[in-house]
Amino acid sequence: MTKPLDRDAWVELYDRHARDLHRYLALRVDAAIADDLVSETFLIAWERRQSFDPARASVKAWLFGIGTNLLRQHVRSEGRRLRAWARDHGRRAVADHVDDRTASAVDAKSLMSDLGEVLADLRPEERDVLLMIAWGDLSAAEVAEVTETPVATVRTRLFRARAKLRAKINGQEGDDGA
Repeated sequence: MTKPLDRDAWVELYDRHARDLHRYLALRVDAAIADDLVSETFLIAWERRQSFDPARASVKAWLFGIGTNLLRQHVRSEGRRLRAWARDHGRRAVADHVDDRTASAVDAKSLMSDLGEVLADLRPEERDVLLMIAWGDLSAAEVAEVTETPVATVRTRLFRARAKLRAKINGQEGDDGA
């Protein structure tokens, strides 16, 4: 994208990246909202296409950056929703008499509930890094481009987020000081 894109090149860019961006956003919000966020991302990218600098970021990272910023604006209450989701799944996981297969499902739902709470409790920067890497399939370098932070900072945030998740899975208290 060193020169302004014509319509055909823009369509190709959309075809190449929209599905991945949508998948990433749809894992954070419902599919209908993700549809809107993808559309808005490409609209903003089109409006700002003259200012895109390929030396600074890849096109994918640039689009994910716009999409993530839109997501943040739209989902200011993400923590509350994750806690509500965790409570709801926790209630559904309770059962009096279960066989081995059902017990496994209950354990998995209970773990989902716990992980939802841990995700909600992560600092927003840690949660964004973890989910961009896990759900957006971005590399640490691409996340650094998106968030305009050093790669070492991205790796530290990812390490801390994973440590908190690991601690919860292993039944330990998370390190709130990290």
